Amino acid sequence: MSTQAVTQQVTAGAYSVDPVHSSIAFSVVHNGVATFRSGFDSYEARLSGGAAPRLEGAVDVGSIRVEEEQLKGHLLSPEFFDAERHPRLRFESSALEVEDDGSVRLRGELEIRGNRHEVEANGRFGQIGADLAGNARIGLSLAATVDRRSFGLDWNAELPSGGEVLDYEVTIAVELELVEEAE
Repeated sequence: MSTQAVTQQVTAGAYSVDPVHSSIAFSVVHNGVATFRSGFDSYEARLSGGAAPRLEGAVDVGSIRVEEEQLKGHLLSPEFFDAERHPRLRFESSALEVEDDGSVRLRGELEIRGNRHEVEANGRFGQIGADLAGNARIGLSLAATVDRRSFGLDWNAELPSGGEVLDYEVTIAVELELVEEAE
């Protein structure tokens, strides 16, 4: 299987996220026994296709989905995201490779709490010429695992039975459906 340049896969143009058909989520092992899953309701993403494709996006930290207000407050506090000083997470791609079978390898810089680090995500790519309304659409399904300590998210607590409340590895799952912008 050979790697094709993404320029052969992503039609030139600009594509914006369709928030109705997209999601940005994360998961982390909690108490060593279960996986806590959550996500964000407010985000933006833009893909520029053509010879040098580029994916950029941002997430509003305050839009984190947590039903329990005390937990949400803790996640927005300086012990976690520090939302008052760092209200947005950001991503800028440096490379996007699409295999013949549609599998994707995406590299770029993720910024959380002012800390920027290179990350790599893998997933799937899809493209249709036109949806029911005649708009070109691209789909990207991506997942990456990061060590949250790299981004200053190092809060933890010892459990009475041993171990820690939260794992340091966090999986980020991004499902993007992007629609071509009108010229």
